[in-house]
Amino acid sequence: MPRSPRRRRRSLPPTPVEVAIDDLAHDGRGVGRLVAGEQAGKAVFVHGALPGETVSARLIGRNRQFDEAVAVEVGAPSPNRVTPPCPFFDRCGGCALQHLSPSAQIQFKHKRLVDNFERLGEVTPVRWAEPIQGPTWGYRRRARLSVRDVPGKGRVLVGFREPQGRYVADIAHCDVLDQAFAHRLEALSDLVGTLSVRHAIPQIELAAGDDGQAMIVRHLAPFSSDDVLALKRFSDAHDVAIYLQSKGPDTIERLTPTTHALHYTLAQFGLRLAFQPDHFIQVNRAINEQLIDQALEYLALDSDARVLDLFCGLGNFSLPMAQQAKHVTGVEGAQALVEQARYNASLNALDNAEFYAADLADSAAFKDWSQATYSHVLIDPPRSGAAEVLDVIAATGAEKLVYVSCNPATLARDAGALVQQHGFRLIEAGIADMFPHTAHVESIAYFERAR
Repeated sequence: MPRSPRRRRRSLPPTPVEVAIDDLAHDGRGVGRLVAGEQAGKAVFVHGALPGETVSARLIGRNRQFDEAVAVEVGAPSPNRVTPPCPFFDRCGGCALQHLSPSAQIQFKHKRLVDNFERLGEVTPVRWAEPIQGPTWGYRRRARLSVRDVPGKGRVLVGFREPQGRYVADIAHCDVLDQAFAHRLEALSDLVGTLSVRHAIPQIELAAGDDGQAMIVRHLAPFSSDDVLALKRFSDAHDVAIYLQSKGPDTIERLTPTTHALHYTLAQFGLRLAFQPDHFIQVNRAINEQLIDQALEYLALDSDARVLDLFCGLGNFSLPMAQQAKHVTGVEGAQALVEQARYNASLNALDNAEFYAADLADSAAFKDWSQATYSHVLIDPPRSGAAEVLDVIAATGAEKLVYVSCNPATLARDAGALVQQHGFRLIEAGIADMFPHTAHVESIAYFERAR
């Protein structure tokens, strides 16, 4: 039987194209149209371009409906344009907005939140909150880096992917990473380059606590004894714990040192939270602390308050709330995080917080906790939102609800449902700049039961 002919990749023109930029897409790329040529008027998404600019751009991808490109030269620059501080911005997809002034980045993110509320939720808060902001460099205490052995370059690349996501960016350092890792990319590259299975290492996950750091090395082939020795030497030289992951998350195991623990503190509450390098924690320490402060200000807990904390993770919001409330019930889908939350409650001598494991996307998994009465609710769901638990929230009788979101689209959808179907009012909402220089929009919304 003859083989099917191989599909040829669409050839890309060797010379740049001219694109007039009209707007910013949700991912931070400029979106505009080709100015000239046979396909004049075709939509193009351009990394590094801003509204109002006409740019010369190098095409990196072509589709029937739109093209993708990277700006190489800007005509009349936007008044919001700044010189990207990072020398690798044009080739790295880890950041999308370094060429946009910090104040304009905040405006872009706020506008996305407003647009989503109006378009998807058909709801507007009584008032908009001031943006929550913090340091814009060295903020990222967790990151997942791609790894690729590139014989043509004679070395291994470690970093974020290029803007089109196909290749690993060739970068020497990354200043948005926590200082424990910002200037260790080349050292990681050298390390992986010495390993016998360097071709079978697709990613390295980084995690930094207040008093230590760790990395998880994903490997698709077994390490040799020499590889293990090299990894241990790197651990000793850089004071970083090394974990190995051969398959799924349940295969993660610590290689070195013999004992190790990561912690972060919430100084304003005198709390210390332990976590594992693969556990979810809020990436930006300063923004996380302000989000907790804002949430507690909204909730105004007292000694009679009974709080339901959904998607509670390892107790990031639960434990500060437990210091002020009569009782906190935390529910989380990942059993490992539930166990960590219980440990953290014990670590901080809090006996009025209890934690349950339940799939919050499956109402059939809801247990006794969902039948109880609560005065306050806080939720911090994944990008998919919290549609499956809105009925439970409405049935609790809670007068106040705080919704922390990492996706303005699902927040807006759920806000519309809470207001239009479940008897809540949207009092206040605003963004939190969790990931400066990226298009990621973190936000917080406060609801009260309608009278």
